Amino acid sequence: MLNKSFSPGEIEPVLYAEWEREGAFSAVPGSSAQPYTIMIPPPNVTGTLHVGHALTMTLQDTLIRWRRMQGRDTLWQPGTDHAGIATQMVVERTLQKEGTSRQALGREAFEQRVWQWKGESGGGITTQLRRLGASLDWPRERFTMDEGLSKAVLEVFVTLYREGLIYRDRRLVNWDPAFRSAISDLEVDNREVQGSLWYIRYPVADDSEGRTITVATTRPETLLGDMAVAVHPEDERYAGLVGRFVVLPLTGRRIPIVADSYSDPEKGSGAVKITPAHDFNDFEVGRRHQLAMPSVLDEDARVTLAEIADDLHAVDGLADPAFTRVLEGLGRDEARKAVVAELERLGWLEKIEPHRNQVPHAERSGAVVEPRLTTQWYCDAATLAGPAIAAVETGQVRFVPQQWENTFFAWMRDIQPWCISRQLWWGHRIPAWYGPDGHVFVAHDEAQALDQARAHYGRDEALTRDEDVLDTWFSSALWPFSTLGWPEKTADLARYYPTDVLVTGFDIIFFWVARMMMMGLHFMKDVPFRTVFIHGLVRDERGQKMSKSKGNGIDPLDMVDQYGADALRFTVCALTGLGRDVKLGQKRIEEYRSFVTKIWNAARFCEMNGVAPVADFRPESVTSPLGRWLLDEAARAVADADAALEAYRFDEYAAVCYRFVWNCFCDWFLEFAKPVFNGADEALAAEIRAVAAHVLGLILRLLQPVMPFVTDELWVQFGFGGRGSLMTAAWPVPERPADAAEAVAELDWVVRFISAIRTVRAEMNVPPSRLAPVLLRDADDRTIARAARWAEAIGRMARVSEVEPLTGEMPRGAAQLVVDEATLVLPLAGIIDLDQERQRLEKERGRLDGEIVKVERKLGNADFVARAKPEVVEENRERLAQFQSERARVEAALGYLA
Repeated sequence: MLNKSFSPGEIEPVLYAEWEREGAFSAVPGSSAQPYTIMIPPPNVTGTLHVGHALTMTLQDTLIRWRRMQGRDTLWQPGTDHAGIATQMVVERTLQKEGTSRQALGREAFEQRVWQWKGESGGGITTQLRRLGASLDWPRERFTMDEGLSKAVLEVFVTLYREGLIYRDRRLVNWDPAFRSAISDLEVDNREVQGSLWYIRYPVADDSEGRTITVATTRPETLLGDMAVAVHPEDERYAGLVGRFVVLPLTGRRIPIVADSYSDPEKGSGAVKITPAHDFNDFEVGRRHQLAMPSVLDEDARVTLAEIADDLHAVDGLADPAFTRVLEGLGRDEARKAVVAELERLGWLEKIEPHRNQVPHAERSGAVVEPRLTTQWYCDAATLAGPAIAAVETGQVRFVPQQWENTFFAWMRDIQPWCISRQLWWGHRIPAWYGPDGHVFVAHDEAQALDQARAHYGRDEALTRDEDVLDTWFSSALWPFSTLGWPEKTADLARYYPTDVLVTGFDIIFFWVARMMMMGLHFMKDVPFRTVFIHGLVRDERGQKMSKSKGNGIDPLDMVDQYGADALRFTVCALTGLGRDVKLGQKRIEEYRSFVTKIWNAARFCEMNGVAPVADFRPESVTSPLGRWLLDEAARAVADADAALEAYRFDEYAAVCYRFVWNCFCDWFLEFAKPVFNGADEALAAEIRAVAAHVLGLILRLLQPVMPFVTDELWVQFGFGGRGSLMTAAWPVPERPADAAEAVAELDWVVRFISAIRTVRAEMNVPPSRLAPVLLRDADDRTIARAARWAEAIGRMARVSEVEPLTGEMPRGAAQLVVDEATLVLPLAGIIDLDQERQRLEKERGRLDGEIVKVERKLGNADFVARAKPEVVEENRERLAQFQSERARVEAALGYLA
């Protein structure tokens, strides 16, 4: 006997543990089934489950469970990423609390300490994924720094180096001065801050007219590294100055005035200072004009004069080397204050304006990121990108939605060299050794490097290994094939590569998706996946980005605790449409918790009415209109659900399930079945019970991919199969009863008939306790016969006292509505005050007209639409649609009284 309610907190952990213990999620490499593979985007080993994880993991699990039920050999590859910066930061903070540091420990001891942390605390995210119900093949779990994946990373690096696709170069990178390391663009958080724009005058050298050029900058401290002033080639104001020089304040250095299209004549003075070593755009200008690129900020983002010390000149009233040398070692903020003060004292500061601008911050450390010129290891991404671009162009890989192909192409066709080195201790150490003269030897191990050095020098030489590690994304790029055993030619690699679909967010199309394609095509000579499904971001219910500062974030584990994993998973699916963000709020999860409850209560009702599986049930043998109608509706739901999942329309899949279960099965079929269960016709009751059991089992199979827990519990309790067997039960196929058209037409008519009467009663505020007759005008014989056959259901479900043809005159005070050819007449005089109801409706219509005018006026204001936050504009559009819908409802109600 089912409990009165479903208790997810008690049932879900027990079920999951049993599934995992029985190996229910495991791939079966030796089977003859067609493989279906998804690679999990490996979460950081330091991570905890957030709403983004809940979204992508739910979608992946829904696909895997669906394909598993279709008989595919499913592999959902689990694993975690070593997360270089994040993990090192966690362990360093622990060491700091203990009064020590990684430097004090030394590299080898620090690495051992990180491995110790990983063993003790690094499994949190995988435990949390289990709470979500993720059916990953856990015995296959990998880690991007385990022995096998490390071997793959080593092989890829050495191979690409020998092919000339990995090399060292001196370029600008995003530099985190707190970690003293290069970081990727994805680890940079651009924050809008209130700052200033300083206007500085640079005197033109050897100019008899004493002319100056004014430049505007948000970073006056970098003036020390200026190597040119750029003006637009077509800017007539400066045409006569191009090729001449200005004298740089504070340093006395002569720098050229160059013509470059980077300068925008419409902005400020039209002249910009060029600091090649500390700005990405300036770096490119510097390369075009072959400018020197001295660094004036060191790895700690403190002023260093080492590279300009020999180029400091005293110029009366403009530059004093003694002052400039005082700046040595100052942090950026201190140096900025000192530079501005000196410029102002000397009279070269023209003005200061308040200015809001985007300032890059390191996501992990929070430090302001410094563009810094350093020597790093790079991968020739442009060469590797070619085959990846072609794979999308030729359809080998398709993006869903297709619009994301444009984003992919835009990034890939303008791809820059990939900086793959990081100045950290935790990660894959770069397999490069240096000779006494700096010559580099790249090898699989030190012994091989020593052999290379011996061949190069003609003698044994001591080598020093490169201190840097590889970018975390480097090992992640190998994930689809390294996890399957590459570089060995394993059976798993042959069977499960390429994978079927990658499910991920648009923010890592370049950082991960594109790089997996580049590496997969280069080393496996095939794409790593056939389809890339790009989902949106999770936002709050108003469409705003979730953040701690706004307090609008949702902890998915809290939602699992409160409402159960099934409710959260179904909500995620229901809100995931193509090409749009997911607006997730606790209220929506609560609403879909009601759906879980509805399913449970429907099952209890069935159980209490003797519904149980019938072993030899054959849908084609059903003769009753009610049974044939339900089977036809079920077949349509299965077909629609299948089509939705094939198209990655998770929202449509959820909607199909919701409509069929809540509306068709619960609200209509079970209500129609009540008198049958308790009636005298035992044969009909047996048939309807058998149909109910069959369709309940179908519902459990249909919902299993998205609601694995409640469906498994009901599957077992009803005797459909053993624990965990639902996961591999056959996915339902559409089985429409032959010649069911008449039954479907009749039941559809009954549903529309009852719904129409309910709508009128609700709009007219008819109390539920008051029954009203329904008179049929212009009804044909078929309609009259149907009304007679379903009189009991109509009376009970529509609160109708009787249904009969209209004879004689139309009664006064009656509401009218049309269903097919018949007009339904509801005499309401004496049941409600019609004049009062008409006045109420007209007043409500007037109020709604006023609201509509106000919102339309606001949305018609171009200034409002342009300046307001997008979520505010969208909220007003939603309000307008709601008011218009309510007005249409009121208008219809007035029409009933006409």
